Amino acid sequence: MGKIKLAGYVKLAKLWEKHKEEALSYHHKYYNEQFRHSDRFELVDMYIDITGNKDIVKRPEMVRLLRDCRDGKIECIATQTKAYLAANSREFMYLFHLLRKIGNGIDIVTEDMDFNINTVVNPYKQIEELEHMAASYIALNPPDYESWESKILNQMDLISNNTKTEGNSDGE
Repeated sequence: MGKIKLAGYVKLAKLWEKHKEEALSYHHKYYNEQFRHSDRFELVDMYIDITGNKDIVKRPEMVRLLRDCRDGKIECIATQTKAYLAANSREFMYLFHLLRKIGNGIDIVTEDMDFNINTVVNPYKQIEELEHMAASYIALNPPDYESWESKILNQMDLISNNTKTEGNSDGE
């Protein structure tokens, strides 16, 4: 069995825009050092949003990450805290549900001391508990989840289409 294809994800406040290169360099170095000698993970890419946007659909690097998860390029997301993934419980639960649906069930690993998540090792049956919580959130308002998911999927498709268009040297 090969290594798990891992992505590092970071969401930074808009104020980091002034020091963008420094922030990007720091986080690339951090994750490279974190996983360089891992027997379990292969760091495939870094995704760093410096937007100030709380909503996932408005964060281009998160949307690109989700697209890459869907396309099989990423199997696990590593982040320092779940707050980087989503700003509130509702959106985190929606995101978790989507991640379990796409690919072969995308895993999450966080370093958060208060709410550590590791669905790869799955301590305390976290996957099952998080799936149950996500289903409960969705059951409260299924049309809200469907609308959220539709917006995310549309953004993922826009990125895919823009990438194809930019990569087309004929300009078609």
